[in-house]
Amino acid sequence: MLKIFTKFSFQLGIAVSLFSLTGLTALAGTPNEPLTLDHAVEIALAGNPGLAKMTARARAMAEVPAQVGTLPDPVLSLNALNLPNDTFSLSQEAMTQLQVGIGFTLPFPGKLDLREQAAEFAARAAEFDVGEMRLVLVKNVRSTWWNLFYLDRALSVVQRNQVLLRQLIRIAETKYKTGEGMQSDVLLAQVELSKLLDIEISLKATRRNQAASLKALLDRPAMDEVKLPEQVGEKLPAAPELAALHAAALDARPALFAQHNDLEAARTRVALAEKDYYPDFKLGAAYGFRSGNNPNGSARVDMSSLMFSMNLPIFSGARQDGALSQRKAEVMREESAFEERRVQVLAEIEQALADYRAGQEQASLFKTGIVPQARQTTAAMLSAYQVNKVDFLNLVRSQITLYNYETQYWKALSSGWQAWARLEAATGTDIPATAIPASAGHDAVKKSNKEMTHEHE
Repeated sequence: MLKIFTKFSFQLGIAVSLFSLTGLTALAGTPNEPLTLDHAVEIALAGNPGLAKMTARARAMAEVPAQVGTLPDPVLSLNALNLPNDTFSLSQEAMTQLQVGIGFTLPFPGKLDLREQAAEFAARAAEFDVGEMRLVLVKNVRSTWWNLFYLDRALSVVQRNQVLLRQLIRIAETKYKTGEGMQSDVLLAQVELSKLLDIEISLKATRRNQAASLKALLDRPAMDEVKLPEQVGEKLPAAPELAALHAAALDARPALFAQHNDLEAARTRVALAEKDYYPDFKLGAAYGFRSGNNPNGSARVDMSSLMFSMNLPIFSGARQDGALSQRKAEVMREESAFEERRVQVLAEIEQALADYRAGQEQASLFKTGIVPQARQTTAAMLSAYQVNKVDFLNLVRSQITLYNYETQYWKALSSGWQAWARLEAATGTDIPATAIPASAGHDAVKKSNKEMTHEHE
């Protein structure tokens, strides 16, 4: 199982590196093309340094279990025993010998397995942390991309309304020159135009900030220009059911899998602390070479030695008892952390779903009702103004109202898609374009994180 897990981590590292090279090459080759949402996500997953750091950490931790689960290295000893201090002769005394020995430390049965299991659980948790980091990165990229898209559309609406207001100013000036209008109408239109210019300056500053955030997520140079498509699909998917999303999150959210493995690692360390009440052993063997002859003239015989020792855990009240209490407290901490994370995940889903439904309903209302009606009203009032049936103030107000409604539509659409990105991140899986049936439960949404767990097993 450990070999499979280590092999998987190594292959994941290679895949991330290849994706990084591919993504950066594709980016360098198409600097003037609009950055689509899918392409932005692909670039971020391939080159984001934070994700690369987490992946490297997971690969490093995958190497730990084999290390802690292996016996300590044997110890080779070379000794000179009982040398006489007056001559340092090897043959003067019968007790003198040159000794070669080897010793082994043998932990109490079960300790190595428990250490390996604890490290393996920690390595799995680190791997799922990478999955969680990927979700957060994708969510941030999508949210920032959609915010940029909204700002582009808002700027487009502002600039279009500036053109319309300049046309109104010309109409008002013409009517004023012919004695059919008032100078105050011209001044009013100029004030409203100045307001739009101020809004444009603010929107451009906000866009620069958001573009900088997106470039940081994609690890792109600060001087690069971020250009988005002018048109995207505006239809928001049907809202999924809350119960199905909760089931999906419990089955696919990497943060929960990571927390669960941290809990299992803590429980394994409790079992290891209980094993520390038992001694570890040391075994050794030595061979001593003697020089010189016995009093009867025969050569002195070489000596062999066998050694056995073990530590005596006699201070268990201060050491082992304290360590066991510490490990049990850590288990309680991880259990509370797991429950806290579970509640947090479910709350994230509910909040994101509420925001998505609000954005979906508002976008639909503006798209199909408010904006078309406001456009008709503005067009009718412009025609009426040209024949002196509507005052200029109401005409300008209708145009500003239309601008506000169009901007609010793009804001609602962007907010809906941003909430959808948060919803997918909270569940830990790609949500189908149509609502997930409540009866689908866990089987409908098993994704890569579940497959990762099977790979470990």
